[in-house]
Amino acid sequence: MSSSVSTPDLLTTVVDAIVPADDYPSASDAGALDFLHRLREYERPDWGRRINAVVAKVDATAWRTAGNGFIGLAADRRQAVLDELRSDPDFDWFARLINNAYYGDNARAGGPLPSWQMVDWQPGPVGGWPAELPAVPFRRNGLITPAQLQPRYDAIVVGAGAGGGAVAQVLAESGRTVLIIEAGEGPDTHRLDHDHLRNPRINTGLVPLTGPLGPGHPRTLDLGDERMIVGQSDPRWGNNAFMVGGGTRVYGAQAWRFSPRDFRMASEYGIPDGSALADWPIGYDELEPYYSEAEWRFGVSGASGVSGAGVDHDPWAGIRSRDYPMPPVSGTGNPAVLAAGAATLGWNTLPVPLLINSEGYRGRSGCLHCAQCVGFACPIEAKSGSHNTSIPAALATGNGFLITETTAERLLSNESGKITGVALVGSNGGEIWRSEVSADEVIISAGAIESARLLLNSAHDHEPNGIGNNRDQVGRHLQGHVYAGALGIFDDEIFTLEGPGVSIATCDFRHGNDGLVGGGMIANEFVPTPASTFDYLVGAGVFAPYGTEAKQGMRRWTRRMTRVVGPIQEVTSAESRIRLDPDVRDRFGNPVAELSGSIHPADQQAKEFMTARAAEWLQAAGASRVFAAPPGGALPTGPSSGQHQAGTCRMGTDPAHSVTDPNGRVWGHDNLWVADGSLHVTNGGVNPVLTILANALRVGQGIVDS
Repeated sequence: MSSSVSTPDLLTTVVDAIVPADDYPSASDAGALDFLHRLREYERPDWGRRINAVVAKVDATAWRTAGNGFIGLAADRRQAVLDELRSDPDFDWFARLINNAYYGDNARAGGPLPSWQMVDWQPGPVGGWPAELPAVPFRRNGLITPAQLQPRYDAIVVGAGAGGGAVAQVLAESGRTVLIIEAGEGPDTHRLDHDHLRNPRINTGLVPLTGPLGPGHPRTLDLGDERMIVGQSDPRWGNNAFMVGGGTRVYGAQAWRFSPRDFRMASEYGIPDGSALADWPIGYDELEPYYSEAEWRFGVSGASGVSGAGVDHDPWAGIRSRDYPMPPVSGTGNPAVLAAGAATLGWNTLPVPLLINSEGYRGRSGCLHCAQCVGFACPIEAKSGSHNTSIPAALATGNGFLITETTAERLLSNESGKITGVALVGSNGGEIWRSEVSADEVIISAGAIESARLLLNSAHDHEPNGIGNNRDQVGRHLQGHVYAGALGIFDDEIFTLEGPGVSIATCDFRHGNDGLVGGGMIANEFVPTPASTFDYLVGAGVFAPYGTEAKQGMRRWTRRMTRVVGPIQEVTSAESRIRLDPDVRDRFGNPVAELSGSIHPADQQAKEFMTARAAEWLQAAGASRVFAAPPGGALPTGPSSGQHQAGTCRMGTDPAHSVTDPNGRVWGHDNLWVADGSLHVTNGGVNPVLTILANALRVGQGIVDS
């Protein structure tokens, strides 16, 4: 490649053809060249050659089609050259990358970008943030260092996410000494409350700040005919937040209950070919008291559900014993438009229940409706998570102790196979340290992928294939949530950009759909960042990812666009699973998780059905154009996982087909439990966090009672 290909003049010309100047700066004037330099030097040096190759291809196309180099062309001829490359995947990637910089590179700027003013978007609430914000997300008392580890605790909880936090609080409040082990950090809020491009809810190819950060955290993906190593920047890595609070630190906080039918899917629908669909060993009625406890303990805002008087409802919901502690978060994003559309279709709607304070609750502020909710930490801690509820409560008892940046690399057992404790490993100033801590009770709550990996990595003479895995069940039935949805654009600027944004849903199609196994919920989407808005509009085909049309499209459609999306109930498969990779090791020398399998064809069918319902809703609401995913699209490569990962240590009544008993206790062990989404037999057609919280409270109370 000649040196002229990568000269600043050519690169600048190409970048500024992708985002040209008008009343607002071009891409280079807004800092895109500096953005590319930082990526190539620090975060993604592997992108350097690809960027150079794209720029060279643009110049070569100019010579071929216009008889001149790209620099020598007039502006309209440059756009024609880019049109020639519209279907080229490398150019499409580069054009989106430049627009990501233009609309989302606020981490370097430290404040609003010119593009935000262009689309009339602001990150904070109307009137700004309070003068004083919470300094840290959780009290630091009880946070210990490796040197402060005691040789023994009554109980050890592995993982400080939703399940781990809930069970740790129950155990600490019972008088037990509890060590909570978290592989990630406990970062201050500011690290997670502003970066648009390292947000776990946008796929930019950059590692999300939710971690794990740095090298040494590979996973492998077995696709049958291909096996590859994937890193944290790849969505197929199966990312969930590695930090105190886990996914609850940055989630959207939708707090749905599973319905009674969700617990008996096999009985309701039969078992599709190639599926391992099964009923839960418990029913809705058994979990209902814990749903109520979770809603009040952690704080859920929602519509009246006890009497249902005057409130539209979920026709598949179970009976409630108690109302929500707070009214719904006020309807942002103009839900009245969607409510009217649903009414014309004869559909029920209801406010989305949220683990977000609609008013002050338990010492934490009510929501101020900023535009940075999903994927971000809340600056005022109005969003409930284990980092600001159960973990501080456990530590405040004086019985709870939290150690961060520490990995549980294996469970310890004695000659008879009884679990005696946990082997820990961490890095302090680059030096690896190891320690062994004993306990009477061990609870694993590390997320579906890592919980299975820990059990598999703890093999001993009595269980040579991993603890709890003599029947080859650990790691099977990995599931998450395939999403359905559609995007609608409207003639008028009717959508506000106040958060959270998600405010209205229909649950009519969670069940009762002819020819489908289950179904799902659909709701209006969280208020998007400008970078996400660009991705949505380009992904839907509203405009190309370059040129004057894209810039004008962002001005026109940002306040005329809304999405209706939601998860579908997946049909589980025993072949979607976690194993230990035989060759690849993490930074501590332990085998990494290997993901394999794929989603079931029934899931694709449900996705297409729910996508059609989303499009129908938008059309009834008055959208002038609706963009839906084309039916029959290819299934995602690899298994489903991500932030809703579940199922790898499923509960059951038969050890031949499950990992734990109905109380979360690992078969064959009287002092080892699982308390996270790994226990889920099926994952519902709604967000699963409230079920994780409720079930963890149930598991914790069962330990105390026993």
